[in-house]
Amino acid sequence: MIIRLDMQSDVPIYTQLMNQIIEGIASKQLAPGEYLPSVRSLASDIGVNLHTVNKAYTLLKQEGFIQIHRQKGVVVNPDGMPGITPDYQHKQEAQLRPVIAEAICRGMDKAELLRIVESFYDEITQEPKENA
Repeated sequence: MIIRLDMQSDVPIYTQLMNQIIEGIASKQLAPGEYLPSVRSLASDIGVNLHTVNKAYTLLKQEGFIQIHRQKGVVVNPDGMPGITPDYQHKQEAQLRPVIAEAICRGMDKAELLRIVESFYDEITQEPKENA
């Protein structure tokens, strides 16, 4: 899996790294039980501070996406992904609401917004797009 970070973005590097790893898991580029690079190795490979990678890994562990073992290293959670919890649902609603509101303010209709969401979903899961 290739990690792409935008060093000029307003989004913190650790958040971008987390998002890339989660997308890698969602797209099946990273399989349950698959090993990830160590904190030092990944930091060196992508050219960021090791504390940045450590923060991303720590948050991914807290969310249940990865496991960290002293001897074995970092591994995509072999027991499956975390489920939908009320906290997760609240977090998603809090993040999506302003995005949807801005889209409406800019004149995007519901059909276009849903088309974009479906397009991203299909791209990540690599589901074939229906001919519309």
